[in-house]
Amino acid sequence: MRNILFTFFCLFVGAYSAFPQTSEKDVVGVAKFTSEVNSPFVDAVAEKVVQVVTNTKRFIVVDRTSYDKVKEELEFQKTEAFLDSKNTVKQDVALAAHYMIIGHLVKMNIYSMKNPDGSVNGYKASASFTLKVNDVETGMVTEATAFQTSTSPLAMSKEQAVNQALQSVEEPLNNYFSKTFPVYAKILRIQESKKNSASKILIDGGVGQGIKVGDMLVVETIEMLGGKPYPTEIGSIKVEKSSGNDFSECAVLKGGKEIYSKFNASQEIKCKLIVK
Repeated sequence: MRNILFTFFCLFVGAYSAFPQTSEKDVVGVAKFTSEVNSPFVDAVAEKVVQVVTNTKRFIVVDRTSYDKVKEELEFQKTEAFLDSKNTVKQDVALAAHYMIIGHLVKMNIYSMKNPDGSVNGYKASASFTLKVNDVETGMVTEATAFQTSTSPLAMSKEQAVNQALQSVEEPLNNYFSKTFPVYAKILRIQESKKNSASKILIDGGVGQGIKVGDMLVVETIEMLGGKPYPTEIGSIKVEKSSGNDFSECAVLKGGKEIYSKFNASQEIKCKLIVK
């Protein structure tokens, strides 16, 4: 069991360290959920949130719901058995998050569906929970947003009923994270221009960041005012072609002249994905 855990941690740390410090992806941690009710399924709710955040491809996800197990393994590696090992995981590596997602299970209802003779025919479930996002650096916390699942179809077990109920909140969760964590990309080069007006550009965001063909982005210049970034919209672009995992070729729909002049003047420009 120890060997399995050790292998997992080596892979986990290796995957994290593969991202350079200059990565545009935010590091997002999911904390262990608290619960209003004494439910054995609180971890299932947290796991659904981890799954949805990971599948957005927008973040480096740190699953803090298993932090106790991670910490236990790191402490174990300090024992004599690992003194001469070259594979010991560095303490606290890969655990620093820019944002922490804080969840609270409000209700977990599980219904036993019975036959006329009183025997159990199956189970249905529903749940409600809240999420908040904590900016680790500033300490600012968003207001709690509530999520309510639909009642699951009839299932053969309580676990299956809970999992089916949680599937109904995947889309609301996706929308929540899309709005809470906007996707930004930078302009790498102007590929085509005419009369000092950009018509096609290349950005450093692709399918690896959740940007796909047909997506629209707002182009903004960033000015620092009072130590805070102040965006000004100067145009808009549309993704025409995905170039590998990390790049997209875009057509300029509006603001070609401003994009051209600001880019060539080396002003800070960001492209913000429009959430539909």
